[in-house]
Amino acid sequence: MTTEANSSSARHKRQSGVVIPHAPKWHQWLLAGLIYFVAQCITATLRFRLEDLSGYFSDVPQEKYIFVIWHNRLALALIVYRRYVARRDRKRRLVALVSASKDGGLLTGILELFKVQPVRGSSSRRGAQAFRELVAWGRRGHDLALTPDGPRGPCYVVQDGVISMAQMTGLPIVPVTYHLSWKIRVKSWDRFQIPLPFAICTVTMGQALRVPRDTDEAGREKLRLQLEADLRSVTRD
Repeated sequence: MTTEANSSSARHKRQSGVVIPHAPKWHQWLLAGLIYFVAQCITATLRFRLEDLSGYFSDVPQEKYIFVIWHNRLALALIVYRRYVARRDRKRRLVALVSASKDGGLLTGILELFKVQPVRGSSSRRGAQAFRELVAWGRRGHDLALTPDGPRGPCYVVQDGVISMAQMTGLPIVPVTYHLSWKIRVKSWDRFQIPLPFAICTVTMGQALRVPRDTDEAGREKLRLQLEADLRSVTRD
C-alpha cells in the first residue's frame, strides 16, 4: 500500500511539472562567501568609468528596468548594479534569474550576499515557472536582470525570453556591458571574463529598448535583433 502511494505521489509530481530548485549546500555557501570576499578585494583596486549612452544614469533613475548583460560578463554585473543604480537609490531591489540546477545553488548564494533576489529556472528546467515569477517581481516594482545569451549560448546571441519579459512587464530593457583593460578569459562556450586587479573597467549603459504590449511575433523578432545589434555594438572584447 505504501509503495503504491509513493508511486502515485511521484507520478503526480512529474505530471504537475513543478520542479523544486536545488538549494545551496553548505560547501556552496562557503565558496560563495569566498567568491564574494575576493570580488570585493579586486573591485577595490579597479578604476571604473561610465559611458551612459542612455542618459538615464547621470541622476537617480526613476523607472525600473530590465538590465541585460552578456553571460561572460557576470563577474562584475552585481557590482556594476550596486555602483550605478542601487547606491543612488537604497530602496531599489534587483531580481535575477539563476539556473535551477545544483550548480545554480552557488550563484544563488552569491546573489543573496549581494542582497539580490534569485529566481530559479532556465529554458530546460522550471522555465515557465521562473518566467511567471520574474514577471510578478517586475510588476511589483523591482529591477530585473537577465543574461540574454545564457545559460548555454550561443555567445552574443539574444534569446527570445527577454523580449517577452519586457512585453509582459512593461519595463524598458537597458543593455549593459563593460570592457576590462586587463583580464583572464576562460576557455568556456562564452569565454567568461575574470577581472584582474588594477584593471580599468569601462561600463557602458546602452539606449533603452521598449516593447509595446500589442507587439506581435514578427515585431518581437525585429526587436530581438535590434537588442542583439545594440548590445554587440557597445561590446568590446
